Amino acid sequence: MPATLRPIRRALLSVSDKSGLIELARSLAERGVQLLSTGGSAQALRQAGLQVTDVSEHTGFPEIMDGRVKTLHPKIHGGLLARRDLAEHVSAQKTHGIADIDLLVVNLYPFEATVAKGAERDTIIENIDIGGPAMIRAAAKNHDFVTVIVDPADYEDLKKELTTHDGAACLDFRRRMARKAYARTAAYDAAISSWMAGDLGEPFPERMSLSGERQSLLRYGENPHQRAAFYVTDRKRSGLATAKQLQGKELSYNNLNDTDAAFELVAEFQAPTIAIIKHANPCGVASGSDLAKAYERALACDPVSAFGGIIAANRPFDGKTAELIGKLFSEVIIAPSFAAEAVAVLGAKKNLRLLETGGLPDPAAEGLAFKSLAGGFLAQDRDGARTGAGDLKVVTKRAPSEREIADLLFAFTVAKHVKSNAIVYVKDGATVGIGAGQMSRVDSSRIAAWKSAEAAKAAGDAASWAKGSVVASDAFFPFADGLLAAAEAGATAVIQPGGSMRDDDVIKAANEAGLAMVFTGTRHFRH
Repeated sequence: MPATLRPIRRALLSVSDKSGLIELARSLAERGVQLLSTGGSAQALRQAGLQVTDVSEHTGFPEIMDGRVKTLHPKIHGGLLARRDLAEHVSAQKTHGIADIDLLVVNLYPFEATVAKGAERDTIIENIDIGGPAMIRAAAKNHDFVTVIVDPADYEDLKKELTTHDGAACLDFRRRMARKAYARTAAYDAAISSWMAGDLGEPFPERMSLSGERQSLLRYGENPHQRAAFYVTDRKRSGLATAKQLQGKELSYNNLNDTDAAFELVAEFQAPTIAIIKHANPCGVASGSDLAKAYERALACDPVSAFGGIIAANRPFDGKTAELIGKLFSEVIIAPSFAAEAVAVLGAKKNLRLLETGGLPDPAAEGLAFKSLAGGFLAQDRDGARTGAGDLKVVTKRAPSEREIADLLFAFTVAKHVKSNAIVYVKDGATVGIGAGQMSRVDSSRIAAWKSAEAAKAAGDAASWAKGSVVASDAFFPFADGLLAAAEAGATAVIQPGGSMRDDDVIKAANEAGLAMVFTGTRHFRH
C-alpha cells in the first residue's frame, strides 16, 4: 500500500446528529473496523446490532461529571495524535497501552440550534462541547495519519474513499477533511464567542470572529475578473438565506446584492408594495390596493431604468401581477411565495430567476452590518430605525396635511434604502422621482426632479409628477439650495432629519416657498 494511504482499523464515533450514523458504522464494521463510541452514539449502535466498545472501557476510566469528562484522556488523544512514523511516539504508545485511532467521526453539541431556540442560559452553557472540538483538532492536526469527519454529508464520500482504496484513505482526502474540520471548530467557537458577547451586552468585543456557511460559488463578482461566493450567516431571518430558487439561471453577485436591497426595502411596508431595484438603488417603489396596481405605479416612476432590474414584492406573487411583469425584461423576482398561476406565466421566461423566501425579513431586527476595508472591516448596527407620525417635528408655519404626512413617511422610508446623497419624491404612496448617490445634495434633488418630469412625459402627462408631491432627504440640507430645487420642482412638503448649522436658513426658505417641513432627528446615510 502506498505510504500516502492510511488504512482504517479503529474508528471513534461520537455524534449529536445521528443521521446516517448506523449506515456508516455498518459499512465500517463490514470492513473489520473496530468501533469505539460514547453515550447515546454507542447505545444507538448496539440497538442496531453492531459490536461497539465504550470509550470508558477503552480508557479504563469512567465518564464523570454528567458526561463532561469522557474523551479527555491520554488513550484517546494519544491514539489520535501519535505519529506512526516516529519511534519515540510508537514507544510511548506501547509503554502506556495507547492504541491507534485511525478515524474520528464527530459532530458537536448543537450549540447554535440551542441558542436559536431561545433556551435558558444554563442549557446553552451545557451545549458548549469541549471534548468534541478537542478531538477534532487533534485528529485534524495529525491528518498525515488520521481521517476526521465532522459533517454527515461527508459519510458517503468516506465510504467511496474506503471502497476505492480497499479500506484506506488517501492523503488528499484526509487533508480536505482536516480543513473542513478546522473550519467547523472555528465557526463553533465564533458562535460561542458571539453569544457570550451578546449575553454580556458587548456588541463590539475586543476580538470579533465571523463565520459563514458557503451556500454557493458564483460565476464571478461585481465584474468578470473577480471571484465570488455567497455565504450564509443566519438562516432564521427570511430573505436570500432562506430563498428557494424556483426557476432561472444561476444568480450572480450583483443579482444577489440588488435582490437583497429590494427585499429589505419592501419589507418596510404593510400595504401591498413593489420595489424595482437597479444597481442596489430603487428606481421605483409603490404601494397599492394589490400587487398589480403597486407594480404599475412603481414601474411608472422610471420605466427606462427598470429594464433589467430586480423586482421585490411583500405579498404572495399572483398571476395578475405576473402577467404585467412578463412584459418587462427583469433579472430576478423575489417574494414570500408564488401562486401556481404566477409560476406558470413566468415560466415562459426561462432565464428569469424566481426566489421564494417563505417570509419577510423583520426590518427592525437587531444585527450587525459589515464592510471590508484594506486590512480589516467595519462593523455597525443594522439601520433598523423607523420613523412614525409621532416622531415628526413641524418646523414651518404650515403643518403638513394628513395626506402629506403619509407620503412623507413613505418617502423617508424609501430614502433609507437609497444610496446617499438621497432625495425621494413621492405622491399618493408611490415614488415619482429618485436622486441617488450624488456628491452634492442639490444635484440629487435636481436629478430626482428631472426624473419626475421624464416619468410624466413617458406617461403622456405635460406636468412633472413632482408637482404636488412631497420630498424626503436622507440627511439634512446643508444649504437652502437643495430645498429650493424641490420647491421649484413643485413639491409641497419636505421631510428631513434636521441638525444643520443652517437649519434656520433652510426653514426660512421653506416658509417663503410655502412649504410644510418636518424634522425627524434621524439620519439614514447609506454608503
